[in-house]
Amino acid sequence: MSDDKTEIARQFIELIPHARALNMEIVEIGDGTASIRMPYHERIVGDPETGVIHGGAVSTLMDTCGGAATMAHPSNPGATATICLRIDYLRAATPGQAIVGRAECYHITRSVAFVRAFAHDDDPTRPVASATGTFTVEPAP
Repeated sequence: MSDDKTEIARQFIELIPHARALNMEIVEIGDGTASIRMPYHERIVGDPETGVIHGGAVSTLMDTCGGAATMAHPSNPGATATICLRIDYLRAATPGQAIVGRAECYHITRSVAFVRAFAHDDDPTRPVASATGTFTVEPAP
């Protein structure tokens, strides 16, 4: 992938206030793929009794990762926005552990990108959530 696309995808994440508030950090960006890490923090816990991260934080991670993968696709000339995102929560993330999302933009047309993603904690063999989504493909400025 070109350094320009990598930099654009990085800026995309850094400019989203919600992603910054969740301390998301890019692990890897490739041609149509992105991995993003969201560290554990008490302020994103959804259940104080168990310490499990709120599903909304997981949704934000999956959405941001899907957008980054779409922007990193070699056939995408510009920006993107989420059209539809379906998330299946498979299990609670282990309290105290970061969550890593990995998305792949596996098909792209002139106007729509198709993405699938998974999120896991320290055990990558047991996903916390899976997602499928569609994102806009915007023309280059």
